[in-house]
Amino acid sequence: MTLTPTVSRGLLDVLIRAGLIFALALLCYRIFSPFLNLLLWSMILGVTLYPLHRKLRARLGERNALAATLVVLVAIVVVLVPVYLLANSLAASAQHAADAVRSGSVHIPPPSDEVAGWPVIGRQVHALWSQAATDMAAVTRDHAPQLREFGLAVLAKIAAAGVGLLLFIVALCLAGIFMAYGESGHRSAVASFDRIFGQDRGTHIAELCTATIRAVAQGVIGIAFIQALLVGVAFIVMGVPGAGLLTLAVLLLGIAQLPAALLTIPVIIVVLSSQGLTTETIVFAVYTFVAGLADNVLKPLMLGRGVDVPMPVILIGALGGMVTGGVIGLFIGPVVLAIGYELYWQWVRQGLADAAAAD
Repeated sequence: MTLTPTVSRGLLDVLIRAGLIFALALLCYRIFSPFLNLLLWSMILGVTLYPLHRKLRARLGERNALAATLVVLVAIVVVLVPVYLLANSLAASAQHAADAVRSGSVHIPPPSDEVAGWPVIGRQVHALWSQAATDMAAVTRDHAPQLREFGLAVLAKIAAAGVGLLLFIVALCLAGIFMAYGESGHRSAVASFDRIFGQDRGTHIAELCTATIRAVAQGVIGIAFIQALLVGVAFIVMGVPGAGLLTLAVLLLGIAQLPAALLTIPVIIVVLSSQGLTTETIVFAVYTFVAGLADNVLKPLMLGRGVDVPMPVILIGALGGMVTGGVIGLFIGPVVLAIGYELYWQWVRQGLADAAAAD
């Protein structure tokens, strides 16, 4: 079968247009990609905070810009105050530890003979531990290069966290702009989804994306915050050293979808071994253990709330998104999986409806 000249020219025109569109899309992506994560964070924050913006706007006489500015300022204060307190606590703890090492007042108890029986590393650990118990200054001097590398790595992590905090604040400011133009943005999203997924589906898809983002914000970050608060109160009341840092670690474990028991159980063991079995330590141990499992109760209640998609789909999307895309993937994964789930079942229902109509 041979193609006529007219068909050949038509096919060539289509291929040229498709190639030009692909090249333009690729060029636009390369230009836009450095700002992609920042804008994704801004949209996620804007969608999450928009209900608060609407309530505040109604109280301020429908003043969009003022309401968005106040929401952003309050959010920045809520973020910066704990970060400032935590940074002060960490700096004080680091200074205290450095002073103790320099003055030689650090006392490490000698290891038991059982440590030497540990497989593979027992003898090395026992020797190093014994040396540290008798002459900490010598250990510090002998391992100065390793300690220097560790310190540089910690400083690099702190610098990266500072950059991340700065980007988060910038994302909050951009989210304020998105909230100020929320209604027009919603109309644009609906029109775009109508064009992509078919007429009259844009509103449903837009509502699905919005509800999924808010459900993940409540069900992941919200639960992690509640759990860190519950555990942190116990750490502070019990006087656990580094309670602020440990509470932050519990928060990060919750956001990363890892069990808080990875940290709470070792803390319980340390408190019981150092303070013995008393009424206070037993109450602390039981409360901290239960608080560390609070996410197992809260997650089924909050993660899929307000979303017309089964909770396991949202949970799998959050976990898979976290593995593939980091923290942003926590939000992108559930949205993509929920949209795919909805489109699949719409296709199934449409096929069943067409078959029933044909009969």
